[in-house]
Amino acid sequence: MSDGLKVLVQHLLPKRSLTGLAGRVARARGGAMTTRLIRWFVGKYGVDMSEAHDPDVAGYASFNDFFSRPLRAGARPLADADFVSPVDGAISQFGAIDDHHMLQAKGHLFTTTALVGGDAELAGRFRHGSFANLYLSPRDYHRLHMPCDGRLTRMVYVPGTLFSVNPVTARGVPNLFARNERVVCVFESPQHGTFVMVLVGATIVGSMATVWHGIVNSKRTGRVSDWRYDDQAIDLKKGEEMGRFLLGSTIVMLFEKGAIKFNPAWAPERPVRLGEAMGNRPA
Repeated sequence: MSDGLKVLVQHLLPKRSLTGLAGRVARARGGAMTTRLIRWFVGKYGVDMSEAHDPDVAGYASFNDFFSRPLRAGARPLADADFVSPVDGAISQFGAIDDHHMLQAKGHLFTTTALVGGDAELAGRFRHGSFANLYLSPRDYHRLHMPCDGRLTRMVYVPGTLFSVNPVTARGVPNLFARNERVVCVFESPQHGTFVMVLVGATIVGSMATVWHGIVNSKRTGRVSDWRYDDQAIDLKKGEEMGRFLLGSTIVMLFEKGAIKFNPAWAPERPVRLGEAMGNRPA
């Protein structure tokens, strides 16, 4: 099937209905049926269960439990760097924000304002800053961790559509990451200023969750929700878990101007692992 036809199918699919069905299947505690589904998934996508805290596929009561499984202790040591990769996945795009535009794929740009849900004041903090867009495939570990130390100040749920976020769709659907459902998490760091982690939903992504809130998008009301945490001390350390996808997706990070110089080994489509060096603060 050509890339163009794959994108056309994305437009025609009943994405919300499919996502609802996938969520029900993933939550079900189906005993032997659940184990067979997990075993099939592991074989199809080549999931390395030796890295899991519990490598036995029969030990997971639901597909969601399997998909958001924790890693065994020591599986992802943190690099000696100011910023580390917050996920296992692959680099979609990264680099400088051109005024307020970021590269989605060749021929496609999207804006920081659209990504964060239309908040121009928040987006303005990242003018001429830096961004990194990391894609999590079905085989990857799907918990999300902190790229650096940060204190949570705000979280915004932005409703949207549910296109797939795989590389083919990124090349074929304009403004993909600013159209899909997403959760915008805003942090402050004494060393690195304001930074944002945007969890982007996708087709069959049952839900997105954070460690301080739990599942964020369980009801999908179609309305923006905004939480403020200025009166709380929600401090997370570099490498600490901050959330998870219940089925895979993408995370987009925004950093202020001058905050990060990316690892010179990074390149689009390159695989990354949680804890590896993402970059350092410029000298």
